[in-house]
Amino acid sequence: MLENKKNARIAGILYFLQIPLGVFGIIYIPKILLVDGNIKMTILNILSNEFMFSLSIYCSILCSIITFITSIYISKLLKFVNENIAKLIVIFTMIMIPISLLNELNYITILFILKSNDITSVFSVFQIESIITLLLNLHQFGLHIIGIFFGLWLLPMGYLILKSNFIPKFIGCLLLLTCFGYLLDFTTSLLFPNIGFLLSEYTWLGEVLMVFWLLMYGFKKNKL
Repeated sequence: MLENKKNARIAGILYFLQIPLGVFGIIYIPKILLVDGNIKMTILNILSNEFMFSLSIYCSILCSIITFITSIYISKLLKFVNENIAKLIVIFTMIMIPISLLNELNYITILFILKSNDITSVFSVFQIESIITLLLNLHQFGLHIIGIFFGLWLLPMGYLILKSNFIPKFIGCLLLLTCFGYLLDFTTSLLFPNIGFLLSEYTWLGEVLMVFWLLMYGFKKNKL
């Protein structure tokens, strides 16, 4: 029981940290800096807010690493149900990390291009804008690929919660729904790119409830 509470406490704290890092680094900063359909304004925003753009990269990388560490402690918490399936929680996030790090190279390359006098002196403004547009599009689609594994690590987690007897089963159901949201977003972004609808924006409740349950269980003094 004490070991479970310790694992839940650490997992809850780490899982909670993913929320501000993900929202700030992956959603908020790009939303205010990147102007859809206006690459000139986007470039101007990046140059005028270089620190914020770099902070977005930093937060995204840190969020991926913390997600992996979180998966280790959640796996420890749920391995009593099925140890092999619990290992999948770690494996999916382990696969996600290198993809996430490589994806942030798109943003880093944009900074290098805009700050390099050698590059800006060789290529025309139109060529630079075209390259940066390509890198931004690659980064955006890279997020959808990362979303596959952000979804898949919830699949064994949700299943094990449904099979457990101490975590509310409705949280497991909601986590499976969140998993489905991420996977559907990747499918629509690849096959139907003009839809412009992200289901994962409406299926995140399961993860939030999981965070609060882990924190409540981990810090609760009396037994549940």
